[in-house]
Amino acid sequence: MTEDLGLRHGVEGRVARHAAADGPPRAHRHAELELNLVLRGTASYLLNERRYELTPGTLTWLFPGQNHVLVDESPDHELWWAVFRPGLVTRTATTPLARPLLQRDPIGRYSRRLDARCVARLGALLRELRDAETVDDAVLNTGLAYLLVFAWQAFLDSEDVVAGADVHPAVETVARRLHTDPNSGGLDQLARTAGMSPSHLSRIFKAQTGVSITRFRNQRRLERFRVLYGHGHRTTALAAALEAGFGSYAQFYRVVRTETGQSPSGLRAAPDDER
Repeated sequence: MTEDLGLRHGVEGRVARHAAADGPPRAHRHAELELNLVLRGTASYLLNERRYELTPGTLTWLFPGQNHVLVDESPDHELWWAVFRPGLVTRTATTPLARPLLQRDPIGRYSRRLDARCVARLGALLRELRDAETVDDAVLNTGLAYLLVFAWQAFLDSEDVVAGADVHPAVETVARRLHTDPNSGGLDQLARTAGMSPSHLSRIFKAQTGVSITRFRNQRRLERFRVLYGHGHRTTALAAALEAGFGSYAQFYRVVRTETGQSPSGLRAAPDDER
């Protein structure tokens, strides 16, 4: 299912920063082209049927036809992300080398590590555009076009390709099912769906995603909680936690502390939190 990122009228995209302490971002896909730049820490991307290891300086392009979710984030993991409306990409990606940016799911590897100098320049540009979002739409839109060209050239100039690793079809099946519904059956039922024993599924899932099925499921529940709870005005934390699939407030509290280091009150969405 394609997600609406809620970009306001008149802007061609958005720039923001994600930290592991904010809680896991939702598994999603959207009509906009996206880039990620890792600043510190480590994480993994599950991208369709491959897993990519993210380390500081990794620049990754995520295309509209690709389901993607961050997993196994280290506590200090932080990254910049930016999205570009299709119209902006069409007007900007006009050279032969930029043609992959126009595709929904191009063939190839679109994650590379940049050198420190390039990361610093790109990070400064992303910060400027994030700050410009509340000042001037024209400046933001012009800057987004420049960001797209600059980041793509930086990507092409790097020869440090993050190849990624194939994910077993059973792992991809279970991950997709838990993305859709984190409460969809216990380990035995998931194993039957995947066509293997529970113990084998547990081992291969942990080996290929970096997290256990239980932790993966709880991260997806936490994503759902953040959507349900929002700013904390429509419902209580307890009601949102139970609706998200946690069996009790005590279980929810333990997961929040483990994943974010915060108390549940720290999970209220910021006014501009769209992810």
